[in-house]
Amino acid sequence: MSQSVVDHVTGNSEDKYAKITDRALDDLRSLIGVPITDTVEPWCYEATRDNIRHYAHGIGDDNPLWSDPDYAATTHHGTLVAPPSFAFALSRILSGYVGGLPGVHAMWAGADLTWHRPILRDTRVRTSAYLKDLVEHDTRFAGRAFQQIYHVEITSEGGEPLVSGDSWCFRTERDAARERGSKYSEQKALGKTRYTQDDLDRIYALYEQESIQGAKPRYYEDVEVGQELAPMGKGPMTVTGFIAFAQGWGGLYIRANKIAYQQIKKHPGLGIPNALGIPDVPERVHWEEELAADVGTPGAYDYGPERCSWLTHQLTNWMGDTGFLARHTAQIRHHNIVGDAVTITGRVTDKSIDEQGRSCVTIEQQAHNQHGNVSAIGTGVVVLPNRTV
Repeated sequence: MSQSVVDHVTGNSEDKYAKITDRALDDLRSLIGVPITDTVEPWCYEATRDNIRHYAHGIGDDNPLWSDPDYAATTHHGTLVAPPSFAFALSRILSGYVGGLPGVHAMWAGADLTWHRPILRDTRVRTSAYLKDLVEHDTRFAGRAFQQIYHVEITSEGGEPLVSGDSWCFRTERDAARERGSKYSEQKALGKTRYTQDDLDRIYALYEQESIQGAKPRYYEDVEVGQELAPMGKGPMTVTGFIAFAQGWGGLYIRANKIAYQQIKKHPGLGIPNALGIPDVPERVHWEEELAADVGTPGAYDYGPERCSWLTHQLTNWMGDTGFLARHTAQIRHHNIVGDAVTITGRVTDKSIDEQGRSCVTIEQQAHNQHGNVSAIGTGVVVLPNRTV
């Protein structure tokens, strides 16, 4: 039996939005471990020069290793390399295109990924995936929720492993999140942040100070446990920024005109009518305040994979061209709404030689918004060159 990923937005005549039902849960659990063979195509089938550049610029990453062919040719890679988080553009399922529980909201909440080798320019990929687990939680955001975990494998066209790991979404009832959720009570009471020029100057200073290690190797021997990474700034959040990410990453449901019509015709419940009565996709929580409020958040908010990519951006800036991000685990803790500004900090917590003889550095990361709320946490394992090898 093969699993098909189906649309997850379907109306319910008794409630404004659909509820989590025991039958839907049973149907979804029956798919655990079953290979997914029918799903939407990825945004990118290959790592072209333009695909890599659009993704990197969509996360605000100007590392020349991703976007300058002449520079990249001088490195040991010999060509352009995709940022590690480009993996999200290669698999819709890794990015949150979940099946089952029709009509129930899905929020991407984290990933645990292992990279086996860099993704070089012109690499063509193949992907496989299956539902790994379904875990019930009691949350402040919406009460009863289910963590839906998928496992994904990404290989080159020739079968070489590139990226493997898990990502997960939380399925929450929109009505419960809006009416009973307490997680964002304080932030809703604060309202939207408004910035003075002094506020903006403090944020922009992080951009001015941002440093890319680049061609200068960062050696394992020169790193000490307790070393702090330079803080990285992201924001203040705008819908424009969210769209920039969607341009490089692809979005899950963003379609136009006839193709948008065909999508909603195939999955009738996908179209949630907007204020004008036009059926539109649930993804518009990232740019439409009204629908975002309906799902229980303080306002339109960023994408989960986008935030994960910011964490890995800090690590690739730090490690330089000769470093390799071997693993990264990210957990999304708090929505970043329009107007929020985020600061990412990192600290070296361990050094070790792994079973493959690689010199590995473990880095713990936290991202906080302007109110001090933890936006995301991450743990990265970076392989660095060793002076003695």
